Amino acid sequence: MKRALITGGSGGIGAAICRRLAAQGHEVLIHANQGIAKAEALALELQAAGYSARALAFDVTAPEQCTAALEQVLEDGPIQILVNNAGVHDDAVMPGMRAAQWHRVLDVSLNGFFNVTQPLLMPMIRTRWGRIVNISSVAALSGNRGQVNYAAAKAGLHGATKSLALELATRGITVNAVAPGVIETPMSEETFDSATIRKMIPMGRAGRPDEVAALVGFLCSDDAGYISAQVLSVNGALY
Repeated sequence: MKRALITGGSGGIGAAICRRLAAQGHEVLIHANQGIAKAEALALELQAAGYSARALAFDVTAPEQCTAALEQVLEDGPIQILVNNAGVHDDAVMPGMRAAQWHRVLDVSLNGFFNVTQPLLMPMIRTRWGRIVNISSVAALSGNRGQVNYAAAKAGLHGATKSLALELATRGITVNAVAPGVIETPMSEETFDSATIRKMIPMGRAGRPDEVAALVGFLCSDDAGYISAQVLSVNGALY
């Protein structure tokens, strides 16, 4: 049984990923920050279904918190599957964007990626097997009005994904990014109504969290051992 850490695991896409990886036989560590109650409820749900799961809380933007939390996690063994799913929106058109909005979004997606991933790498390398999946967004590929900060943060993940994949290629560790389009989550429901979705997406519907999780689950499997440094979209032919 491999150990999997999913940051932002209490959200819609994150929870679906946790369920998928648990069903694939992994021990699932469900990270949250403010959503720890949801993470704990999901852990109980998975435990009741016979899976191994637990919740943990820390702020991915706080290096000291990350270090302390991950040191404790590593006492029980290396993390071999890491899904960097934590991210936030703080939308505004660039002329009206506050510096705090810019820094907050980049801090979670990019600094959070570093703060969580870096401490886990050497233990993962020693096992000669690992899977790292960074959850990005279609906004990083095509841009989106009002999301210069979010698009920049997720595009930064693409460069980090490709570079880290090169560094780890000889160690049995793959690194990929998944870029969802419009997915059925509370966040997207606040932004897009059904008529807009039918008009903008060629498939005529939003994607489901489990469809994103299916791709993540595959990328975290043995079958995906020769797939690395890729950015894969789940978007209903949107772009």
